[in-house]
This record gives sequence, C-alpha cells and structure tokens, in this order.
Amino acid sequence: MKKLSLLFVAAFLSIGLMAQDDPGKMHETAKAFMQSGDYDNAIIVLTRALQIDKNSLEMQKDLVMSYYLKRDYAKALDGVEELISRSDADVATFQIAGNVYKALEQVKDCEKMYKKALKKFPKSGPLYSEYGELLWAIKDFNAITQWEKGIDVDPNYSGNYYNAAVYYFYAKDKVWSLIYGEIFVNMESMSERGAAMKEQLLNMYKEKLFAEADLMKDEEKNKNEFAKAFLQTMNKQSSLASKGINTEVLTMIRTRFILDWYANVGGRFPYRLFEYQLQLIKEGMFSAYNQWLFGATENLAAYETWTKNHAEEYNNFNNFLKSRIFRMPGNQHYNSPE
Repeated sequence: MKKLSLLFVAAFLSIGLMAQDDPGKMHETAKAFMQSGDYDNAIIVLTRALQIDKNSLEMQKDLVMSYYLKRDYAKALDGVEELISRSDADVATFQIAGNVYKALEQVKDCEKMYKKALKKFPKSGPLYSEYGELLWAIKDFNAITQWEKGIDVDPNYSGNYYNAAVYYFYAKDKVWSLIYGEIFVNMESMSERGAAMKEQLLNMYKEKLFAEADLMKDEEKNKNEFAKAFLQTMNKQSSLASKGINTEVLTMIRTRFILDWYANVGGRFPYRLFEYQLQLIKEGMFSAYNQWLFGATENLAAYETWTKNHAEEYNNFNNFLKSRIFRMPGNQHYNSPE
C-alpha cells in the first residue's frame, strides 16, 4: 500500500514536471502574468519556454513586449533586432519594433525599419499609419503621404483616416478632414478618439467649410475633381448657414447635399460614405444619425431632449447602428497629396 502511494506521488510529480516543460502552457502562464502587469514573472517564464522552443515567434514577441512594458528598453532593443531579422517576421513584429525604437528616440533606425517592413507588407494599413506618426512627430509633413497610401491600400484600417483627418484639420483644406473624420467615426464610434473626432467635425463645419459665404473662394488651384465637386455641391447649400451652424441646420444642409450629389455627380464618384448617408435618408434615419454625429457635442441637454422627443426614431437608429459594420471598399480613394 505504501509503495502504491509513493508511485502515485511520483506519477503526480512527473505530470506536473511535464506540464512545466510544455512551452504552450508556459506561454499561457506568461501571458497571464503580462495581463496582470507582472512583467518580471512573464520574462522568467518566457525565457525558460524559449529554451525549449527556441524558434517560437509569438513567444519572442511577447518577451520583447514584456521588456518594453517594463521599460527595459535596452533588452527590448536586443530582442527587436533579432525579431525583425527573422524570415517569418509578421506585421505585429514590426509594430513592436517601432514601439521600441520610438521609446529610445532612434528615429533613423525606426524609419529604416518601417521602410523594410513596408517592402515586405506593402498593403499594411497599420504600418503606414505608424510610419506616418513617426514622421509627424519630427514635423516631417510627408506623414500625410503615408496615411493616404494606407487609406488606398488598406481602406478598412481606421487609424489612417484618423491621422489624415487631424492633419487636414490643421491644413488649408475644407474637404478631407470632414470626409475622413466622418469615415473614422463610423469605424470607431465607441472609442475615445471617435468622440474627439465628432467634436472636430463640428468645428470643421464652423471654422473651415462655412467660414466664407462662397465655399469656392481660394479654390482656383484645387485640381482634385472629387473635392471640387464636393465643394460646388455643398456651396449650393451655403445660404442655409446664414442663421449659424447647429445640428438641425447641418441635417438640412447635408440632406440637400446628398440628394443633389446623386442627382448630378454621384455616378462619377462612387463613394461608400455618401451611399450610406443616402440609405439613411431613404430609411428615415438621417436626422437621428446627424444627432448622433453632432448633437451631444453641440449641446448635450438639447441632444437628450431630442432623443426623448424622438424615442422611436432614436431607438431604430441605435438598433441599426449595432447591427452593421461600416466598411469602405477598394477603388474609392480620390485623394493623393501633391
């Protein structure tokens, strides 16, 4: 009986040791440590797991991330240089490398890395977005070229729309901050950046688009046919801004704009954002959409009153909003910076 007990204990310990030597289970343990913020223990477990499975890309990435999150950038850098030299390095590998280089302010190495990454992954929206952010941080305005390229090749990655919208908000442009900003809000409606972009959109209509009575003023050199068509169509509604810009006025302006757009130029420029707005008009939800887009930013009390007085319309739109994912198709990129 005593021998059986000893055998049972030995078997139990053996199973435990086998589990400890399973790199997959060790990786799960390390990820749990990372999620709890215990990066030291994550590093201990990952280091031992990599002794068993030396070629695991995912474990190497997590080890570098643990060093990065611990702010041990020197060791993170050692790991990054090994990672990006791997033939199986993926997009996330280069994103991790970008974080480490930026933390160490190694701009030239970081730019070189992004160029290498984009040769390998020429259709990666995240890489274009982050490369543009690096350039923007050093006041290199070629950043917009990267964001526009990202929109072109990966039209459903939201980050490039956000960055481009912010860029155009501060540039002398009346069109693309509005368009890219609204696309971004529809892609990231629940994020903090989405809420900030709604405020920027309202300010853009007030400060840029309708600041002059003639929207075509100073647009003589604008060679972009889509942008010119947008401004010419919107210019027909300029008189509606005479009483000021608020959510109700914007709803009228934007409704007339979409109807006019599809009556005259829509066939030349297929565009998902405008198709979506036309759909909402036809289904009687465009007022609720504009309230959702501008109302709370303009006047929270008035927005809450509107939602109570139009409860059915508001609920219908909210249910619709939850049931769909806004996506931009390819071949609808009409803007290329000069």
